[in-house]
Amino acid sequence: MGNINREDMLELTRRMTLKRNCFDRIAGAYFDEDGYVDGTFNTHFLKLDQAERAAKLEIAKAIPFAETNVKLKEYAFSDDARKTGGIRQLLLALRDCELKNDALLDLLYERIGEEYRAAGPFGVFFFHGSYDVPRRASDKAEQWESEEVYRFLICAVCPISGDYEPGRPECGFLFPAFTDRCPNPDWIDVYAAMRE
Repeated sequence: MGNINREDMLELTRRMTLKRNCFDRIAGAYFDEDGYVDGTFNTHFLKLDQAERAAKLEIAKAIPFAETNVKLKEYAFSDDARKTGGIRQLLLALRDCELKNDALLDLLYERIGEEYRAAGPFGVFFFHGSYDVPRRASDKAEQWESEEVYRFLICAVCPISGDYEPGRPECGFLFPAFTDRCPNPDWIDVYAAMRE
């Protein structure tokens, strides 16, 4: 387990607003309390109306904005997770296809349904985003030119109620980890809310 730099996470969340939106796609599934999929969705993020975009941005932002090294921790993938057909390969494929492959998403939903235990119905929300990481001068001031593009996924698992209304995320992740302002695909930043 590694430590997360809070400034890196704040740099990302500053791009998660209506005016500076970094997301291009949102996908997800609704599950019943037994882990069976009740319905799925997959759409371009900008096709959501403004109120819906704002609500979904709050869900996405909760993951990197969480208290670093307490609620959000960085983990290296295990050897099993790195194998062909492992979760790391699936997440890389989903990132590379920008969440546009429903068959890959279905594989992940199946895995979540088998492994995640919830007290009631829940929703899983996936966001694909990209961030042109600006080059920094020696005095740490940002320059205009981009150093590289950080393409990433955020996943948030939320309890749902009523007409598929999501509550605050209970867990989730940022992949690949954003380490020293660079993508680190051998690591993942995992979020877990503190239970009362």
